Amino acid sequence: MRIAILGAGLLGRLLALQLSQDHDITLYDKDDGTAQQSAAYQAAAMLAPIAESAEASNAIMQMGQRSLELWPDLLKQLNEPIFFQKSGSLVLAFAQDGASFANFQQQLKGQINQDYSLIDKTRLSELEPELAQQPRAFQHMMYLPDEGQLDNRQLLHALRDTLISRDIKWHTDTQVSLQNNQIWINDKYFGFEKIGLMFDKIIDCRGLGAKTQIAPSSQLRGVRGEVLRLYAPQVNLQRPIRLMHPRYPIYIAPKQNHHFVVGATQIESEDNRQPTVRSALELLSACFSVHSGFGEAEIVEISSGLRPALQDNEPQIWINDHVIQLNGLFRHGYLLSPAMVEQCCALINDNIDKVPSYPGLITKL
Repeated sequence: MRIAILGAGLLGRLLALQLSQDHDITLYDKDDGTAQQSAAYQAAAMLAPIAESAEASNAIMQMGQRSLELWPDLLKQLNEPIFFQKSGSLVLAFAQDGASFANFQQQLKGQINQDYSLIDKTRLSELEPELAQQPRAFQHMMYLPDEGQLDNRQLLHALRDTLISRDIKWHTDTQVSLQNNQIWINDKYFGFEKIGLMFDKIIDCRGLGAKTQIAPSSQLRGVRGEVLRLYAPQVNLQRPIRLMHPRYPIYIAPKQNHHFVVGATQIESEDNRQPTVRSALELLSACFSVHSGFGEAEIVEISSGLRPALQDNEPQIWINDHVIQLNGLFRHGYLLSPAMVEQCCALINDNIDKVPSYPGLITKL
């Protein structure tokens, strides 16, 4: 089949990767190919289905667990290796944030001593020796063994190079929209009668770029995320850390060569300014409270971005004749994309009965 994919963020690239094995793919995106305008570019790319279950549904947790199974095979298709880690994650809290920690644990949908365990300082010293030696002790600690992370920017770059090597037709710097299930490119109509632009299927995964073009009954909004990238040669961490905080949970995701991605999970705002002084100070202060070595860290980048979310913060796939739309991945882009891609590919290849099903995910219009 000839398939058009609208949007070349994480979801669009993964779909192109999978579908290009059996189909003729044309990719359209408003970006220049670097994905710097996408939510995927700013993310920490943590793969934490159990930790996220504290504020998400069972379906999200199950899709996240499925995605963790799918990631290795996806990464094997790339022309270059990327940083991928499955060493678990830690949730930490100081004494004054014990109530937040207890509430977090209560909301988890996993099983204690199976999906997560409460740990003491001795176990912390085995997992993260430097954290156990910090002058300010953590009073509440949790280890989630089956979680992971990857390097988002390495991945986006590797996906681009791999797709180019497969001779994908990739139209960058191209404004594309859907009107009456037909493609408009740079505000010009390109219908099925246009020779060379006839597609058997159109897949729309533009995130907030499709805000006015999704199902009428749905409302898409942007949810703000703020991110710092630090270089901290005095800090050695082996896995992502989630710190309970009075305003919002803060994460610290260690990447290769002492680089760290630090951010707040979500802020209900469509404000797309750079992070505020208050937010930057809170994030930096949280880092320093976790590990004093962050005091000498270099601030490499400060940025913010908006993630596409529906009213219930659940993802959705809509089918309308030859058009399939995927949206609403919220803050779970890297956690859910492989499972979403699996569902979409199954719809395209007419074998949806052979993949896991998730209640309410797919809607026919």
